[in-house]
Amino acid sequence: MKAQQIDPKDLKIHLNEVPIPTPAPNEILVKILCASLCHSDIMIFEPTEGMQYPEKPTTMGHEATGQIVQLGSDVSGFNIGDNVGFNPATQVCYECRPCREVHNLWCEKNAPVIQGFGRDGYFAEYAVIDHHNAIVLPRELDPVAAAPLFCAGVTAYHAIDDLKLPHQSWVAIIGCGGLGLLAIQYARAMQYRVIAIDTAVPALEEAKASGAEHAFDPANDADYVSRIMEITGRGVHAAVNFTASKRAYAAMPAIIRPGNGILMAVGIPAQPIELSVFDIALQKYRVMGASNGQCHNTRPAIEFSAKHNIVSKTEYFPLEDLPTMVEKMQNHTARGRMAVRF
Repeated sequence: MKAQQIDPKDLKIHLNEVPIPTPAPNEILVKILCASLCHSDIMIFEPTEGMQYPEKPTTMGHEATGQIVQLGSDVSGFNIGDNVGFNPATQVCYECRPCREVHNLWCEKNAPVIQGFGRDGYFAEYAVIDHHNAIVLPRELDPVAAAPLFCAGVTAYHAIDDLKLPHQSWVAIIGCGGLGLLAIQYARAMQYRVIAIDTAVPALEEAKASGAEHAFDPANDADYVSRIMEITGRGVHAAVNFTASKRAYAAMPAIIRPGNGILMAVGIPAQPIELSVFDIALQKYRVMGASNGQCHNTRPAIEFSAKHNIVSKTEYFPLEDLPTMVEKMQNHTARGRMAVRF
């Protein structure tokens, strides 16, 4: 089969011919229907805090859907032909409290290995998936269009759902790329009012089309903070940052309503950011975080997406064009998600 692999020796992407993998007893073999590119995928090209890096040529990709073509001997609850989506963290126990309730990256028994980074991922014609990580797609979801939901969608959903704010609260979405546009849709479906912030005019136009009431470009609007204060009264109830920009994080406190407003961190800069412990200790705002879904919280996000017809704006490419997709993401010229449709 064909697979797009990153070679750690030269940090370049190579289209290789590799064997179709054989599922272990706990795994399913899926024919990939669609694999989409995530910003985390391109972190592999630069040192980033907390990232795994391959030690040998490894198939990229950790956000995809597929159709089951073979079941491991210990797998139950699935059928050949099922359309499924899946999470990428493998070799964890799935039983300890972090695995069940927090994040399986913090598994207490085993060190996780992430598909697309530490082992082969999804930019290939076939992939093996631990059955604990897979869910059958709702019939209402197009299995190709659903691929971006299995990282971007689940992340954006929980970043908004975890806010637990009253209806009509003001939420600022910072960074209106693929995740941000999904987050705007989730926020509107949860009856929040949305302000979009981005430095690209096309992204702000997409944000307003997705449901944002107001949109600001801080690079070209010196008064955007005062305008947000005027619109919201005292600032937004929550600001959610989907960018990897340290400057964006530094600017967030200025627009958050004092007195337990929420700074939600999603985008991961290459290096640590600085926040005022004084402000946090005196409850000027709270800091929260959200990331890709785990077994216990993926299904609610997918079912909510199906119920509210939430889809990603996606541009499709052939597998051979993955390097082009990566270049577009690195150059910030992509609008929405980019995906390989098989």
